[in-house]
Amino acid sequence: QVADLGCADCTLLWMLKFCSCIEVLAGLDICASVMKEKMHRLSPLPVDYLQPAERSLTVTLHHGSVADKDPCMLGFDLVTCIELIEHLQESDLKKFPEVVFGFMAPNIVVISTPNSEFNPLLPGVMFFRHPDHKFEWDRAQFQSWALEAARHYGYSVEFTGVGHPPTGMEHVGFCTQIGVFVRKYPQASSSSQSENPPEAVYKTVFKAVYPSLKDEKYLQNAVVSEVIFRAQVIKQSLLDRLMSEQENYNDDPTERSSNFQPSMSWCSEDLEKLVIEKSTESFVDGNVVYVPLTTIFSFPKVNQLCGTFERLCKLIAGKVTLSSDGSAVMLCAEHEEN
Repeated sequence: QVADLGCADCTLLWMLKFCSCIEVLAGLDICASVMKEKMHRLSPLPVDYLQPAERSLTVTLHHGSVADKDPCMLGFDLVTCIELIEHLQESDLKKFPEVVFGFMAPNIVVISTPNSEFNPLLPGVMFFRHPDHKFEWDRAQFQSWALEAARHYGYSVEFTGVGHPPTGMEHVGFCTQIGVFVRKYPQASSSSQSENPPEAVYKTVFKAVYPSLKDEKYLQNAVVSEVIFRAQVIKQSLLDRLMSEQENYNDDPTERSSNFQPSMSWCSEDLEKLVIEKSTESFVDGNVVYVPLTTIFSFPKVNQLCGTFERLCKLIAGKVTLSSDGSAVMLCAEHEEN
């Protein structure tokens, strides 16, 4: 579960939604209009419904201030604050550590902010990099603030950054400085905020729940589609082989049928017995091809989707035409020309 505070145009959230290990994404920003401009990028695409992912994913955007506590921000593993703190008023900056480290208390917090020592290397920057910045710290200022917050709330912190300076200017450090905070101790299960959570103050402006194979409906659709696809492939292979055998057997080329006509002569005399015994071999009976479920279940993707043979039978019940004993998929023996 990941929350991005100061998510702005949702670019980071859009990138994170492709990470298969993330099941919950939340964004928070003080400016609702900025979020709404690009939040459509966080909606599921048609392919997400055609090929649902194994994991579940819920994406939510909230309008509010990082200086306020809201119970919807509890329970996150990672909180990111990318180029956020320099936009905060002094009063909000003082509240920020308590909200993030004290109240939210995630396992990891990543905070980035401009390194003012790098500013002389940026063309056109006379004071701050952005007109909305309330301050820009050098490395000593940021590290002092970060170390104090980490000490007070039980976190360790390591410093890094992005944007290397040109050769000969290494002494100014990174263009953007980053602090990675890791909580030292597990959060107490009986924390005060869980017992007496504050009232909700954020307004939800967007929510998307992605289709997932954890949802029985989407899992069933995926299994049925895969079973039918595998059965059709097996059927086609069987009919091609029988056609080839028939043509090789027929000495007179003029008697070769251009259209495949399945007949009982191509089948074993013990077809009924094979069906009853749930044969692992596919076969033709009249105008019907029988593809054993055990054969279909042996395919890795089907096996992975269902887990057990019993689960496979349950998921396709009523959705796929089966033999009377339920042991095989029944398909019309119509030969498909390439």
